[in-house]
Amino acid sequence: MSFYLRGFLFLLSMWLSVPALAHEVRPAMLQLTETSPGQFDVFWKVPARGDRVLPIAPAFSSRCQQITPPASRMDGSAQISRWSMHCGERGMDGAEVRIDGLTGTMIDVLVRVEFTSGVVVSRILRPNAPTLEVSASGSDAPIWGYLTLGIEHILFGIDHLLFVLGLLLIVRGTWLLVKTITAFTVAHSITLGLATLGFVTVPQAPVEAVIALSIVFVASELARQREGQVDVMTRYPWIVAFIFGLLHGFGFASALAQVGLPQTEIPLALLLFNVGVELGQLMFVGAVMSLIWLFHRALGPTPQWLPRAAAYGIGSVAAFWVIERIAAIAAVT
Repeated sequence: MSFYLRGFLFLLSMWLSVPALAHEVRPAMLQLTETSPGQFDVFWKVPARGDRVLPIAPAFSSRCQQITPPASRMDGSAQISRWSMHCGERGMDGAEVRIDGLTGTMIDVLVRVEFTSGVVVSRILRPNAPTLEVSASGSDAPIWGYLTLGIEHILFGIDHLLFVLGLLLIVRGTWLLVKTITAFTVAHSITLGLATLGFVTVPQAPVEAVIALSIVFVASELARQREGQVDVMTRYPWIVAFIFGLLHGFGFASALAQVGLPQTEIPLALLLFNVGVELGQLMFVGAVMSLIWLFHRALGPTPQWLPRAAAYGIGSVAAFWVIERIAAIAAVT
């Protein structure tokens, strides 16, 4: 690779590895369940990191009045609040649901309203469209929204992208790269499906810590490769990609669990989310490979320190994540 391409990949790795994932991207969930005519139980789940809760909140039409105060508790990496409200004779039909503060974030909110009639209204609210007008006549579940959620999760999942970037920097040859990315895809698709369907249960916090550790491992192997050491990661990178891909699949499952799945269409929603993850991953790989092609003619000497700096940069940030996530586990226990 040329000096310019190495420089670009180094800067890209530094940009992706901003340790503060300063902008939260995990989705929130608002569920309204009608328990009697006009009365609803409210379930509100919003992402949190430690004691810091994302500053967004649901707001309803003025005819909806709280009849019980909110009861909140921390549940892993989210805050869950529950309360009840009454919305008059018309209930939620024609009422407006708005997520205050959503326009200043990068997250989506799954809103689900269940009526005693059996009608379910489900929508995904986004920063550019934070309002929903509920209709008791019903609507289709936002199945295609799960495709978008999958794409957004991988493209904003900096830890997953850092792992893929590490693979791109290590693997030599197009065919070997295809096998490696395919192995990673197959592996995380397996565990995503198993975990989402309830066949396997793994605590989210330890999984996130091990995912960060997998990035440290890839970064260390990249540094070793630049020093001329050849090992199993260099010769058979798809084996490592498959093993760690199983762990990353549990991470994807945790993200999907944040919003839940429509009970009547679980297989299709799961499939679309997984396809979205794959599309997002291919978009990232395609973007990096396209830049390689664009800079292919820009030949020049490659400083020895540059790829090594990228390896240490990725590894340092991943090591910070490992410490941060283990500390969060210790704080809870």
